Parts: sequence; C-alpha cells; structure tokens
Amino acid sequence: MRARRPAAKQPAKRLARVRAGRVTRVEVSGDRGVFMISVAAELANMHPQTLRMYEARGLIEPKRSPKGTRLYSQEDVQRLRRIQEMTAELGLNLAGVERVLDLEAEIEGMHTRIEELEVAAVRSQVELAERLEEVRRSFRAELVPYTGGTDIVRLRDVPRPLHPTKRRSNDGS
Repeated sequence: MRARRPAAKQPAKRLARVRAGRVTRVEVSGDRGVFMISVAAELANMHPQTLRMYEARGLIEPKRSPKGTRLYSQEDVQRLRRIQEMTAELGLNLAGVERVLDLEAEIEGMHTRIEELEVAAVRSQVELAERLEEVRRSFRAELVPYTGGTDIVRLRDVPRPLHPTKRRSNDGS
C-alpha cells in the first residue's frame, strides 16, 4: 500500500507541472455560452434548479448547444450573481428583480441614445462652424473697414484715389 502525501504538498507539485509545461490561454467572448448548468450554478453560488427557475421566469436566457444543452456565458453568470445579490442582500422577490433588470436595461438604452445625440450635436456644431467660416471668408473679400469711421462698407463702394470709379451714365456710354 502506498503512503498518501500530505494535502499541502499536492497543490504545489501541481503548480510546478503547470509551470514546467506549456500553458495556453484562450480568449472567449463574454456572451458566448461555454458553461454547462452545473458549472454556471457553482460559479454563481446557487443550485442548478434555481437557474432553471430563473430561466422559466425569463430572467436569464442561456444559449443552447446543437443537442439542446443549456450553455451559460460569462455575462449570464454575472447576471445570475446580480440576481442572487438582489434577492439575498436586498430582499427583493423575483418580480422586483425582474422590474429592476428591466429598468436597468431601459436606462442603458437611454444612455446609448444620449451618446448618439451627443455625437450628432457635435457633428452639427462642426458643420455649423464650417458654414459660418465659409460665410465669413466670402464677406472678407468684399468688406473693408472704412477709414472715415467705424462702419463697414463694401469694397466696391470705397473711393480709390489712384483708380477713379467709373460711373456709367444713364445713356449707356
């Protein structure tokens, strides 16, 4: 019969093997279903039957594998933890949780809409500033300060000492 090693030494040896071997990290999208119901329940600190009840209430919608197995994403697990927090710590019932989640989604939609409106407002301001600058440039060529006062007059109306203004007579000559 083999003697068992103390429990404290086993994890250290396991880590050493991981360090000696090659570790590959895989990035998975937060909304991709990767956890089966038992793993998701453990990650969210609840019973799998509770997850099924939340699904029946429409509080969570796990993805399904081609064979119909429930697959929970990291976002689903976070949502489950949020539901657990509201029921256990805040004392909300499931109807209250549902209402809070609906309001949070509505607020998120409003934030998105506000951001869109802010972007549109900035674009409009830029467009308005560009048009205003075009108008200013068009008037700069025609307007000059009149030395006889502070009024602004059109360039063609300013008398030029070296270039006498040609006046047309009424008879066309």
